[in-house]
Amino acid sequence: MLGNKNFIKAFPLFILFMAVANIAAAHNINYALENAPTHEIALYYFKLGFTHIIPQGLDHVLFITGICLINTKLKSIIYQATAFTVAHTIALALSMKNIIVAPGAIVEPVIALTIVFIAVENLLLSELKPWRILLVFLFGLIHGLGFASALNETGLPPGKFFTSIFLFNAGIEVCQLLIIALLFGLIIFPFKNKSWYHKAIVYPISIAIALIGSFWAIERLL
Repeated sequence: MLGNKNFIKAFPLFILFMAVANIAAAHNINYALENAPTHEIALYYFKLGFTHIIPQGLDHVLFITGICLINTKLKSIIYQATAFTVAHTIALALSMKNIIVAPGAIVEPVIALTIVFIAVENLLLSELKPWRILLVFLFGLIHGLGFASALNETGLPPGKFFTSIFLFNAGIEVCQLLIIALLFGLIIFPFKNKSWYHKAIVYPISIAIALIGSFWAIERLL
């Protein structure tokens, strides 16, 4: 009886272990880097993450630009960027493990629509609202699925899942921080107190972002 009870208690743990083991092998394998040193793998995926934003990810650049424009305080921008980072990190890892799966044919048009939404919101609001953080987090989950789609094309080396994911994400984050620093240093900080800041800067740029995002959404749907 005692043995049976121990078996019953251990059985759910065994099932959980097997599920995790299956998930761990779910992502595509990059056999070219199978025997590469850790530092080479780290550098490879860091560069891959960075170049996925610049020069390859203009849609993500426009999204980051959109969430910065309505702010005049660096703290507010950092809050939004952090929410975006946490969200797309979660979605990226879960998608690479096949826990969350979404086809690119759906994800890519939706990413374009998130860009349009943020840009239109910039046109309708004069200041940052509390819900923007939650909105950016939700949109970050969608962008994370897009990152995963790109990363899955390259695959991950055996036994280096977390190293590869972390460095790929680090490359994305460094690039995003550079974009934020440039926007804040060249546009927001010098002109944020000007009476014409919204009319001359926020509105025209947001309109351009909304139009580009709309074009991408239609193009990707078709």
